[in-house]
Amino acid sequence: MPPTSRISSIDALRGLTVAAMLLVNDAGDWSHVYPWLEHAEWHGATPADFIFPFFLLIVGISIQLALGAKIDARAPAAPMARAVLVRGARIFLLGLALHGAAALLLHGRDFRLLGVLQRIGICFAGAGLLAIYVPRARTQWAIIAGILAGYWALLWAGGALAPDLNLVDRVDTALLGRLAYQFNPATGLAHDPEGVLSTLPALATVMLGMRAGAWLRARDLRALLWGGLVTLAVGGLWSLVLPLNKQLWTSSFVLWMGGLGMLAVALAHSLIDRQGWPDLGRCLGINAIAAYAGAWLATCLLEGSGAMAPLYDRLFRAPLTPLMGPFLPSLLFAAVFTGLFWLAMHGFERRGWRITV
Repeated sequence: MPPTSRISSIDALRGLTVAAMLLVNDAGDWSHVYPWLEHAEWHGATPADFIFPFFLLIVGISIQLALGAKIDARAPAAPMARAVLVRGARIFLLGLALHGAAALLLHGRDFRLLGVLQRIGICFAGAGLLAIYVPRARTQWAIIAGILAGYWALLWAGGALAPDLNLVDRVDTALLGRLAYQFNPATGLAHDPEGVLSTLPALATVMLGMRAGAWLRARDLRALLWGGLVTLAVGGLWSLVLPLNKQLWTSSFVLWMGGLGMLAVALAHSLIDRQGWPDLGRCLGINAIAAYAGAWLATCLLEGSGAMAPLYDRLFRAPLTPLMGPFLPSLLFAAVFTGLFWLAMHGFERRGWRITV
């Protein structure tokens, strides 16, 4: 397989990650959600907290797979950089459009400036430029180490890590205010899990993916395994003094999740690319942004039209709660919702439709 070919395991992992996003984001009843489907309230990590870091890691791998051969061949940097910036801007603008739709369609929903797609767009553009202009592996590792150590120093200098008191929340309060994910009008305090300062370590997550992508391009499974194990171990040790925290995207969180993600990539590469296992999830993976955006708009339309509550009540809550209790119907709704988009993307794949941003 030539280095520039698509790697089926990465498409499959990306698709499974998107499916997990939809499953977590679309519960039927938010009062009854299993703990493992909810994000950690503050310190610590649940299975739901793995999803976005894994996706960002795959973004970095995809950058390496897309640009690596061109960079190695010393292709002109300017056209590649322009393409990276344009795509990053498009992803960011799509995120703004989705939040604008939510603000228009959902009662009481305020417009949010930053979010998942916005973070992906910023990190894609930043990591892509670094891949092009700073291609040496040692220099990229040094940048990753500098970002993580510098972010730790900023958090330490900022004082407490508690909600509202930490430096990340204080920066988001000052720069985002009412445009943040959470804003308290009474106190003027804001919080955003995809906020301004915490985007810096998220960039390091994408850069870890670039290094994993380089090992994958070289088909060096041993390096990928050892890289994952060492990264995971360093993150675990670091968490003893700097807790794992997705809300702050702490440096320990970057390494812990990055290491787990590398091991997941190594396993998928071994099973799918080397042993020929089915590339389950590929249809979602090759249309990841379309699936995410489509699910977002569908949720906004259902909620905004008032159809969501009666739909869930008639098809899931009323007939199933007496038999299963309240939690399983909520999960089944999310599973059916996710399955419908999986089927839709399967139809896209069969027709050769690929929507890129």
